[in-house]
Amino acid sequence: MALKLIRSLLLAPANRHDLLAKFPRFGADCCVIDLEDGTPSADKVAARAALPKAVGAIRAGGYGGLLTVRVNEPGSPLYLDDLAAAFDAGIDAVVIPKVEEPGQLWPAHHHVARLAAIHPARARRFVVCGLESVRGVQAAARVSRPDLDVGAVYFGAEDYASSIGGRRTPLGQEVLAARSMVVMAAKAAGLQAIDQAVVDIRNDAHYLADATQGRELGYGGKTCVTPAQVRLAHQVFSPTPRERDFARRLVAAYEEALGRHVGVIEFEGQMVDGPLLKRAQAILAAPADG
Repeated sequence: MALKLIRSLLLAPANRHDLLAKFPRFGADCCVIDLEDGTPSADKVAARAALPKAVGAIRAGGYGGLLTVRVNEPGSPLYLDDLAAAFDAGIDAVVIPKVEEPGQLWPAHHHVARLAAIHPARARRFVVCGLESVRGVQAAARVSRPDLDVGAVYFGAEDYASSIGGRRTPLGQEVLAARSMVVMAAKAAGLQAIDQAVVDIRNDAHYLADATQGRELGYGGKTCVTPAQVRLAHQVFSPTPRERDFARRLVAAYEEALGRHVGVIEFEGQMVDGPLLKRAQAILAAPADG
């Protein structure tokens, strides 16, 4: 299936049903019921058991985006049971954090195949793969695998910085190389790439600047740790009216030139050929802000 564009990936703890019930009003492209970092250890098993109720309530509340569950990391004693419960709850995708090798994705691939056989008419489920450590980033090209049902990857800067003993800074130079490696691996595999979280939750200017840098690197969306960040993510990762207008005029001019068997044109001071045409077409195909 063609995966819906994820401009915003919003997380809320799996044990906070009061927050989960508000997912429909926040307008995120992808909402994540978080069994991992967001849920205290003592509450994880109970939160897992309550997944069907939580998923049902969110859907009944009118949420029409991608509904996912972030399971505990591979290697955790909770991982396999989390996967089974998440898929059986009727989610669209499973988010697997801290992936470091392809073999860790096989159990999720098994569940996707099983459910596809049971419900062939339903859209195929998929995996969102988290790359959040030195080993994970080094394995980015090996785990960004559509044949293992990976549809998107995200970069986890906070965990990555901890794994290298780095110091996080507002400019983020300490994670730039890894951030770039993840987006390159995702795009080489034809997958969506979701940018790092910003934990400075009261600083909208910082979030916008960080998201803008992510978009310039090639990311198509961003992790959101508060509902307010959803609006900011959509603002950055949606084309502006000016960009759309420019793209429309460029496409029209190029198509007119193709009718004259001309493949390279000058358009408003720019030399335009196939790659710039594709970029303009992608802008026109992208959802509007909102």
